Amino acid sequence: MDITFIIVIFLIGFIGSFISGMVGIGGSIIKYPMLLYIPSMLGIAAFSSHEVAGISAVQVFFATIAGVWAYKSSGYLNMRLIAYMGGAILIGSLLGGYGSEFLTETQIDIVYAVLATIAVIMMFLPKKEVPFNPGDDLDFNGPLAAALAFITGAAAGIVGAAGAFILVPIMLVVLKIPTEVTIATSLAVTFISSIGTTIGKVATDQVLYGPAVIMIIASLIAAPLGAKAGQNMNTKILQWILALLILGTAIKIWTEIFM
Repeated sequence: MDITFIIVIFLIGFIGSFISGMVGIGGSIIKYPMLLYIPSMLGIAAFSSHEVAGISAVQVFFATIAGVWAYKSSGYLNMRLIAYMGGAILIGSLLGGYGSEFLTETQIDIVYAVLATIAVIMMFLPKKEVPFNPGDDLDFNGPLAAALAFITGAAAGIVGAAGAFILVPIMLVVLKIPTEVTIATSLAVTFISSIGTTIGKVATDQVLYGPAVIMIIASLIAAPLGAKAGQNMNTKILQWILALLILGTAIKIWTEIFM
């Protein structure tokens, strides 16, 4: 690894992790296409979809730890919701992370593009903001939350994501969770999901540890900064940032698949 390679991978990890901490996602929705296209475009590396998914899985694990830590005293981490969705998404992500070994590069990209497309459609659906103050009781459908988390975990585990980029719109639109609670709690659920995804990728030898370490260092620095910035931003702005990021990624991946 030369210095140019290290700098590029670090910047990808830093930018992606800052945005992920700000909008409450693990960051794979941003870093997957960045890792897939930018190093190749600059001529410093050409990662396969399997390698990108493996790097992303390990990086998301550490990024979400840092993000959750930044929200620990916010009052927006809902333990009951974390329990319902966390256990289900862990099982799903284990299955997806392990099973991805048997898929082709194109099949992994298609799974990613489908997830991104579903997420962006859900983000643009009309939703009513639910008022919430720290300490308020939170009503939601527990079995539905668990079922959706399991499905999300299985699909996201395939692409080395923890699924927050689709968990967030599910929590906002389907479960009708307040935005602040969604952003904070999705990071905790994403952390649990990343455990299963990382175990699956490591067990099937899909991780390049050099780039992964660089991404981890960048994540530990940038994710808390993004989380702090997110707590001081208008929730509507945060939702639009996430929606536009997902839309751009979905268009790019589908274009690559059919070109």
